[in-house]
Amino acid sequence: MDVAFVSNVVYPFVTGGAEKRIHEIGTRLARKGHDVTIYGRHYWDGPQLTTHEGLTLYGVAPAQELYTDDRRSITEAIDFSARLLPHLRRTIDDHDVVVASVFPYFPVLASKLTALQTDTPVVTTWHEVWLDYWEGYLGRLAPFGKTVERLTAKTPQYPIAVSRVTADRLTKIGPARDEIEVVPNGIDVERIRTTPPAENGYDVLFAGRLIEDKNVDLLLEAFDHVAAAHPDRTLGIVGDGPKRERLEAQANDLEHADQITFEGFLEEYDDVLAHMQAADVFASPSTREGFGITYAEAMAADCTVIGVDHPESAAGEVISDGGFVVEPTSDTLAATLERALGTTQLSVEPTAVASQYDWDAIAERAERVYQDAIDQ
Repeated sequence: MDVAFVSNVVYPFVTGGAEKRIHEIGTRLARKGHDVTIYGRHYWDGPQLTTHEGLTLYGVAPAQELYTDDRRSITEAIDFSARLLPHLRRTIDDHDVVVASVFPYFPVLASKLTALQTDTPVVTTWHEVWLDYWEGYLGRLAPFGKTVERLTAKTPQYPIAVSRVTADRLTKIGPARDEIEVVPNGIDVERIRTTPPAENGYDVLFAGRLIEDKNVDLLLEAFDHVAAAHPDRTLGIVGDGPKRERLEAQANDLEHADQITFEGFLEEYDDVLAHMQAADVFASPSTREGFGITYAEAMAADCTVIGVDHPESAAGEVISDGGFVVEPTSDTLAATLERALGTTQLSVEPTAVASQYDWDAIAERAERVYQDAIDQ
């Protein structure tokens, strides 16, 4: 099988969930003898066409900043897609399948346009479906975002969603549910398991972007409620984002501020894993998660995980019986933190739940979907 991945960003030169998924699946396919090419921006040193860990990297456009004022750049996505077209058009017949990451949409449209009049199917990977979230993200430009998302969903494709929640949301604007395959994101269970714990870790940990949907303010309130009964317990906040200053101000006003630390963004992934290994509880009251990779990572590190129940979050799907999924209120979070910091035993070991998300298993599932698309 000859697989072409389309992604404007390429791991490890840019680190993020979507590009890491391509890398992990792609390297495993390559080790099984498949030919794998990634069409992306030229972020690496050296020639436009090179190899890395068994993958062929094809730089169809120069490196460029992805964000403008903390939002993904629309012009960058359009520029990449326009530059992709002539390169992919020349090589499309060499590939059995094209796999395009959906966000930021335009590369999917360019891939499909290139694949017209050929036998090469286009598989898409949907990490999230935004729907009304565009209102808060783009403001007056929200109709543009909604239109492009809907157009992408209605483009003929073989869609993959990273969770059932994302699949269900996708049906609102495009394919029927039975047309969508669910292939979750993955984790390196062995790497997480063998990472030494941080020397100065925390009892309760949050890791993620400090944005509105993560609801870190609720976690701060909840921890402050239980801290009086647990004066030796600490909360660590790992991550950065536009809400950091406000959250730090909130924490400083709490009665038990001395038990809360903001670590900021950690450059090294292993440093995040080390904090998960040191923590007893991982809590993320996020109400918008297309998948929620940190839940799986924390369970692999044998943390008791707390997420919240929300129609736009796959937390319950990922955590299952390996942790707690509760209402997104500070009181409920506080009560659950109290249980998690106590002697409560879960019916299923978190590590057992996490094992199903190991990249080896995920790559096998993805390979079957790619082959099915070719065979149809």
